[in-house]
Amino acid sequence: MESVTTTSLLPESLAGTRDDFAEQFGFIWSQIKGPLIVPLLKILVAICLIMSLMLFVERVYMGIVIVLVKMFGRKPERRYKWEPIKDDVELGNSAYPMVLVQIPMYNEKEVYQLSIGAACGLSWPSDRIIIQVLDDSTDPTIKDMVEMECQRWASKGINIKYEIRDNRNGYKAGALKEGMKHSYVKQCDYVAIFDADFQPEPDFLWRTIPFLLYNPQLALVQARWKFVNSDECLMTRMQEMSLDYHFTVEQEVGSSTYAFFGFNGTAGVWRIAAINEAGGWKDRTTVEDMDLAVRASLKGWKFVYLGSLKVKNELPSTFKAYRYQQHRWSCGPANLFRKMVMEIIRNKKVTLWKKVHVIYSFFFVRKIVAHVVTFVFYCVVLPATVLVPEVTVPKWGAIYIPSIITILNAIGTPRSIHLLVFWILFENVMSLHRTKATFIGLLEAGRVNEWVVTEKLGDALKSKTASKATKRFRFRFGERLHVLELGMGAYLFFVGCYDLIFGSSHFFFFLFLQAFAFFIAGFGYIGTFVPNS
Repeated sequence: MESVTTTSLLPESLAGTRDDFAEQFGFIWSQIKGPLIVPLLKILVAICLIMSLMLFVERVYMGIVIVLVKMFGRKPERRYKWEPIKDDVELGNSAYPMVLVQIPMYNEKEVYQLSIGAACGLSWPSDRIIIQVLDDSTDPTIKDMVEMECQRWASKGINIKYEIRDNRNGYKAGALKEGMKHSYVKQCDYVAIFDADFQPEPDFLWRTIPFLLYNPQLALVQARWKFVNSDECLMTRMQEMSLDYHFTVEQEVGSSTYAFFGFNGTAGVWRIAAINEAGGWKDRTTVEDMDLAVRASLKGWKFVYLGSLKVKNELPSTFKAYRYQQHRWSCGPANLFRKMVMEIIRNKKVTLWKKVHVIYSFFFVRKIVAHVVTFVFYCVVLPATVLVPEVTVPKWGAIYIPSIITILNAIGTPRSIHLLVFWILFENVMSLHRTKATFIGLLEAGRVNEWVVTEKLGDALKSKTASKATKRFRFRFGERLHVLELGMGAYLFFVGCYDLIFGSSHFFFFLFLQAFAFFIAGFGYIGTFVPNS
């Protein structure tokens, strides 16, 4: 029998190039590009353009609303009854509602004193307020420190309760739910919630409680966040730009037009009756705060946002902590949308317009489309059109719409307008994780219920840096490598080189910048680096 050669098994045209891998790859590419790659890429471009238009319309709409709100002075005090709570000689302090202040914490060694001290410093009749520290710490030393801090304030006459449980079921939602079961909570009308790094000003309750006291239809008063470490590094400046837009525009528009927005999980005061009517705290997703807000809204309750009331807190300054936080903030809403969309549709207590707002605007556009289009379009599909010149993207979709969206987002933080290019590159990098987390939430995949508490540094960074200023520290380089970012950086760099050599659109300027941003994140040179002890 004659021997079988590779030549006889391969097509003539391919056999002639079997010794040249580049030519073989070029041949295969030419064979699949026309019938497969081009049509698929055209479909992806069309889908991405539709999503871009959806996001563009949403951003423009919110921009118009916020301008009208500012022009006509629709302040919360004008839309709802508000007046200072007056003393009553006959009733005495009983004229003031009973307020519970909850501080959930977990191994918060660096910030527990700040949060407990700020809560105990709230100005309110001492016999009409209860401070409840919900400590889920697993470190016995930290537990003892938190308990001693509570005892120290109790010795000063503060009504403070130190509560622990023998498990961490439900994480924060579980802790808050367990905290509401104590007998002394039954005498409380309202509950203020502060995460462990939040420090409210003494007049916080005086400015929020009257809204709930005089407006029985209100369930929640949400305050704005003020970032104490926004200037710590470039990454915290980028976070400030994103969150300022959320508070300046998204929360304000939701409060002014629909009396609905997502509870931020902290720096807010709830009517306890509304929490109970909505079904209490649930731990079915990693966004228990948003879950409660949506359920309360479906019961007909309204919310008010106070942009003028700011509560100090800390942004995550390490890249690891920020990635975990963004995973939770992206995965949770997508998973909640999956669980609640039919419940929202079937609800009969709210108007059709409000249903459309919650399903389309609040969930679909802001929590899903915004993440997906940022990554898929600008980091995958648009660069791919460089390799497939048969597919073109109109200028309005590739340049004009993204530019307008970016400018509208940046308006919330005027002081950082000069950092706009860095913000775009950083947001595109983070969109990789947000998109991944969004699909995990929608599909209820492996990490859907992953909860990693965002690490807070407090003043620890300064002390660690000072103590190690004259010492050499070692770190394992592998701990700072992030494969996904490095892979995306390599892809964009390759496409940039291809465009530089063969293209004519000069798109390589953006591709190289974005690739460089992915490489910086991939090698861990972003945010604050805290040496190990």
